[in-house]
Amino acid sequence: MTVGTTPQGRKIFYRDELKFAFAATDAFVGTVTPGEVFEVETEININAGVLTSLDKRLTESDVTLPFVNPVTGPFKVEGAKPGDMLKVEIIEAAVGGIGTTALWPGVGIFPDWCRQKEFGIRNHNVLVKDGVIHWSDKVKLPVKPMIGCISTAPVNGGMMTVDCDKVGGNLDVQEVTDGNVVMLPVHHDGAYLYLGDCHAIQGDGECNGMGAIEIAAHLTIRVEVVPRPPEMTWPRIETPTHICTIGCARPLEDALRTAFQEMVYWLSADYGLSHEEAYMLLGQVAEARCTQMVNPKYTYICKVHKDVLAQL
Repeated sequence: MTVGTTPQGRKIFYRDELKFAFAATDAFVGTVTPGEVFEVETEININAGVLTSLDKRLTESDVTLPFVNPVTGPFKVEGAKPGDMLKVEIIEAAVGGIGTTALWPGVGIFPDWCRQKEFGIRNHNVLVKDGVIHWSDKVKLPVKPMIGCISTAPVNGGMMTVDCDKVGGNLDVQEVTDGNVVMLPVHHDGAYLYLGDCHAIQGDGECNGMGAIEIAAHLTIRVEVVPRPPEMTWPRIETPTHICTIGCARPLEDALRTAFQEMVYWLSADYGLSHEEAYMLLGQVAEARCTQMVNPKYTYICKVHKDVLAQL
């Protein structure tokens, strides 16, 4: 059963039909209408059912790269058509249960890419309960839930869920979280929205590959469809305090340049600055960082506080 109904009368999409690529060739698992609140179950980034206990040690057979980061979807968004922009409001990303973080040969910021030995396979399982990540008897971390994979279908072909690009994908951006709106381009009728790879917390850089607390999640989502701004070529995010632009590339500096370029375009189009003025202003007010550098493309975010925008 892929689709059901919650006690509140909302549609709920279960995690019983998972995908490992974003593509417009997939059949829709269901339809949502703009403004409708719906719920989505997502699965942990590795094989479902593997983490049976806190002392479970992962083995090579438990993870089959690149078939990780299963996503739920695609959802058909009624009325979405090429040239539109999807505004995905994340009402809540609820996480709980057993999560894990791991070291995996060939994945992370210290890859022994030729021999792929490194530290071998190591994992650290945690209990996530009541808003707390129980890292150890001494260390407790606050839950900071996020959606790692959020995407529409690319123009042509498909993109594996380990990757990220102009339609979104495996962005691994902490700002894809409760109360924020993610803006994605639409290239096909219905948009083909996918969601998955949720984390209970993730540090900047996601340094150790499977670097977040990987965990299943229960999402509450609302979508809107609007015309896409002509200057928008990469995903955008709006939070209560900031506007944010995303760039994904290798090498890392190209991801940074892309994120800043997109912010220059946004400031120019919506706030009346020339490209030169926007560029110089970013030299003073930009907040930027690498959110992950372990995927096939690195992700960089550029942010501008709304206190600055209010003055424009």
